[in-house]
Amino acid sequence: MKWFKKLSPVWLAVFLMWVKTVIVSFIGFNLNAVHWLDILIMTFSPAGMIMIILGSSFYFRKKVKPGAILATMFILTGILFGDLLYYRFYTDFVTVPILFQFKNVGGIGPSTLELISPWDILLFADLLFFLLYYMKKKEKTIVITRGMKSLYVGAGVFLVLVTAVLGMMKVPHLFSESYNRQQLVKNIGLYQYHLFDIVIAASQPLNRAFATASDAKASAEYVGAIEEEPTDYFGAAKGMNLVLISMESTQNFVINQTVNGEEITPFLNSLIKESFYFSSIYDQTAQGKTSDSEFMIDTGLYPLSSGSAFVRKTDNAYKSLPHILDSQKYYSAVFHGNDASFWNREDMYDSLGYDRYFSKADYTVTDENSVNYGIKDIPFFMQSIPHLEKLQQPFYARFITLTNHFPFLLEEKDQFISEANTSEMVVNRYVTTVRYQDEAIKSFFHGLKEKGLYENTMFVLYGDHYGISDKYEHGVLELLQQEDTLVNRMKLQSVPFIIHIPGVEGRTFTSIGGEIDIRATILHLLGINPGESFSFGHNLFTRDPNHPVIFRDGSFIANNYIYKAGRCFKNDTEKETDISRCQPLMEIARKELGLSDDIVNGDLLRFLE
Repeated sequence: MKWFKKLSPVWLAVFLMWVKTVIVSFIGFNLNAVHWLDILIMTFSPAGMIMIILGSSFYFRKKVKPGAILATMFILTGILFGDLLYYRFYTDFVTVPILFQFKNVGGIGPSTLELISPWDILLFADLLFFLLYYMKKKEKTIVITRGMKSLYVGAGVFLVLVTAVLGMMKVPHLFSESYNRQQLVKNIGLYQYHLFDIVIAASQPLNRAFATASDAKASAEYVGAIEEEPTDYFGAAKGMNLVLISMESTQNFVINQTVNGEEITPFLNSLIKESFYFSSIYDQTAQGKTSDSEFMIDTGLYPLSSGSAFVRKTDNAYKSLPHILDSQKYYSAVFHGNDASFWNREDMYDSLGYDRYFSKADYTVTDENSVNYGIKDIPFFMQSIPHLEKLQQPFYARFITLTNHFPFLLEEKDQFISEANTSEMVVNRYVTTVRYQDEAIKSFFHGLKEKGLYENTMFVLYGDHYGISDKYEHGVLELLQQEDTLVNRMKLQSVPFIIHIPGVEGRTFTSIGGEIDIRATILHLLGINPGESFSFGHNLFTRDPNHPVIFRDGSFIANNYIYKAGRCFKNDTEKETDISRCQPLMEIARKELGLSDDIVNGDLLRFLE
């Protein structure tokens, strides 16, 4: 074993990085190892790739230098730490596209600092240990023969291949479901996942280059099979103005919920009584978050699994909601108090067919009326009304709020409710920013009534995505006095969806649906037949409850079953059942996500214009 001894600094580095990665995988990423094979794969999958990467310090040299090994360890630790911070809020892993839109995720500031734990210093302890150990060594470099290199590389490649084969044996659709990043990391390893992600990102331009009209036809046939059933609500808002309010990070658990005897959303609670309220609508966004919710509502397509279509696919052809409403002589506008370039909205809104984008430059924004990501919601709505008054009618206007954004910061003078009393401060603060948002929407409604814009307008209010990530959900379950289970956590992804039509009697609908269904529902109320609108969404008034609400990682919730993290649950009892019960719905999820990705990545709608 002379070659083993000769490579002693490398083996020490491999061991330290391997132990650290395994600990983070089990504790930091919480990848739900439920089977002995899960534990086996998650334990050994990092080893091979760590060997290969650390071996780069001597592949093209005859000597091993501890400094080069330490530098490589530092890079691997940086990748691990970056993934850990990102996972804590998004319950997801960093992808290549998200690196190119990182300014939209948030830089060093309150949001990032909130995610850092004092325990994170331990991630770098092994680097210090390695440095101190080899500073004491008299022999600073070791000569490595070609044979030693071959044995080392062969061992690393062997481990990578073995774990990949085991992963594919366990999950046959492992690579075809590459959108399920947790599944990938769990079954092939974190560093292998990043390598695979680089290959996928590099091959993306080829999708559009090789796309054909026949590819578009296959997708068109599938969405064309979604039939629209007539209801008494068809055309209930025909010819009316349309106002959409995107409620930042608003989850459905705040509706009709109290803290210290006070309602968190008193205005929304009262509005629901005279509105259509859908109580089981789910957040289906991915890495694009708010921009993903906009994308789904305007296009009826699923968001990209990696990055955001707003950043990556602005040149595509779309059959968007503004395009459809344009045929009905609607004027389309977006109101948002952030920079026009944030999430590349300025360019994407042109592609989606909006006539006007009111951004930060159209508002008076000061330090006093701003917090966190921009202008506070109350001055935002108040300053928006004069712009709205001047729009040609009928209009379609989307308003994107900002104040209820992680880490949920708000001055005491703006708090209309006291903080909650859970053990999680993020949840406690969240209550105050949601309450502020509720007050802002109330002031907006009152302002529109004063200006005569209320009676002839249909209002659509929806939570754009979750606000409380997996890291902090225990605080929400504490607030709601619910048991901490996978099913309960999944159901926390429900977002409020309210449609208010002045003069129309309200009603609550408990059937399930997703954000992708909002567009079809709006068109139904406006009396517009979907025709060739090309959408994966369903009208929520008639949606088949057995059709799954599909999430971007391939999990889903349906009337009878819930599928998450490779496990199948009965919806009514919340008890785990045999995975075969979920298989037919898993096929539907795989089909729809695949077809939607084909449409967006291949820009297939250009063939149908």
